[in-house]
Amino acid sequence: MDLPSGTRNYDYARDMAVLRTKTHWAFFIGFLILVFTAPLYLRDNWLGVFNLIGITIIAVTGLNILIGYCGQLSIGHAGFMAVGAYTTAILTNRLGFPFLAGLICSGFSAGLIGIIFGLPSVRVKGFYLAITTIAAQFIIIWVINHWSVTGGFVGMDVPRASIFGFVFKTEASQFYLIMVIVALCIFLAKNLARGRVGRAFIAVRDNDLAAEVMGINLLYYKLLAFFIGCFFAGIAGALLAHWTGFLNAENFTLTDSILYIGMVIIGGLGTTIGPILGVVVIRLLQQLIIYISPFIENAIPSLSTGFTTGLGPMVFGLAIILFLILEPRGLAHRWTLFKAAYRLWPFSY
Repeated sequence: MDLPSGTRNYDYARDMAVLRTKTHWAFFIGFLILVFTAPLYLRDNWLGVFNLIGITIIAVTGLNILIGYCGQLSIGHAGFMAVGAYTTAILTNRLGFPFLAGLICSGFSAGLIGIIFGLPSVRVKGFYLAITTIAAQFIIIWVINHWSVTGGFVGMDVPRASIFGFVFKTEASQFYLIMVIVALCIFLAKNLARGRVGRAFIAVRDNDLAAEVMGINLLYYKLLAFFIGCFFAGIAGALLAHWTGFLNAENFTLTDSILYIGMVIIGGLGTTIGPILGVVVIRLLQQLIIYISPFIENAIPSLSTGFTTGLGPMVFGLAIILFLILEPRGLAHRWTLFKAAYRLWPFSY
């Protein structure tokens, strides 16, 4: 059931539309108003949090295409973000490229590196493929730390993003830039999932042998999934670089890659809204832990030094365990159940 009771689609265009009822449009417009007026009532520190959330949504959306739709497990996503980040840093800082050119090149460079490390997916899958992507994480970071062009262990400065002479130097201006790119990426991911490519990805994920028998080129679609997923990671890395203004390999750790996988699991694999929900919940949970940590230290002075520092990973691990046990299909499934209850509402009496 895709619509409330009593509502019907009378043509193909309406059936394929993302927003199909007046209620959908009302909620969508209200959401846009809420998002794009946020700088008017949020302080810079919270705008920074939402900027980070937006960047992470782009990265996790790409990872969801790779894992959730195509079933190719990757634990090196932060490494591919690093490729995009350092590509735009080198192009804009040292070669004088404009921001938009650097952004697009970042996506393509990360996508091409993703294809290289995705080649083993033709012969291996599951945990064996995960090991190869972990290797990608360590290889990429090693190259960054030992290559003089990237600044090595010291890192390098990144200029603020600018379009047609307008420099996005405040948190509010960067918020608008990031949210527009987030909206474009979600739109692309949604349409990709509903099209021929998305259906081929799902077939490969569910049963690659049956998909191959049906005529699906496994090599092509697996590498395409790596390219698209890493392209999104490159875009996210480039935005992160211009947002922070400085790059260092410590911004892209294996812990971050594992965190992104956790966000996909909590949000819901193979759904468009899943990465959004997963990222928002985990990032806000991190902020909550940062906020309450001083109160915990003051309330329980007997705690050992550094206890609250490890509180974040501990809560994240606990959240993963609870979701795998209680809601393995993630928050997206819970959202689907909520919508189903709304659609049946006229008959609930």
